[in-house]
Amino acid sequence: MLSKAGAAGLLRSLGVRPEGRFSLRLDMPARVALARAAGVTDPKTIVLACLGSEGAVDPLMLDDPEGLLWASRAGRVLARPPAPSRMEIVGRFFGPMRRTDPRDAAFPDIADHSDAWPAACGDLAGVAALASESARRTIRLRGPADDPTETLAAAKGALGFVIAHTGAAGGLIFAPGTVPETTPAALRASGFRHILRFRIRGGR
Repeated sequence: MLSKAGAAGLLRSLGVRPEGRFSLRLDMPARVALARAAGVTDPKTIVLACLGSEGAVDPLMLDDPEGLLWASRAGRVLARPPAPSRMEIVGRFFGPMRRTDPRDAAFPDIADHSDAWPAACGDLAGVAALASESARRTIRLRGPADDPTETLAAAKGALGFVIAHTGAAGGLIFAPGTVPETTPAALRASGFRHILRFRIRGGR
């Protein structure tokens, strides 16, 4: 959650006077949206401000975040593999909300996935398989053990599923245009909240 004090601090780090009123209607708190609403568009400036504000940052201020291997704790691009195939995600939150802790390093080792990622990018099934195995490792290490995402993915015919390494975010991976209309309701019935459906434009 981005507090009023946190928003003011972010604006100051962007070189913007924290005054006036901003009204943002979003599905989740967004430092990038606040920066752009304040007239700051330079990606490097936004990266540094978000990194200073939260200690970690996703590459959402860049034009091609889906085509990057990104170091969130350092705010830099590690590699530019091919963009993955187009896909549709039905996202959700499950379990308690957890703030990002930049000191937290208890993550599963997925170095083998980064090696395999470039070859998988042209095949959505291959991407979904890697994402699903990464999600399984995350659940085994960080929980919650009762996360029903994999079971629901199989029930809805998803190609795979994804779980954030921090926080409570996750989702089901579908080929574009194949999401059953009953999927959002099924997620809610399984205890998921903040259901969000979106597409990743991908490489092809």
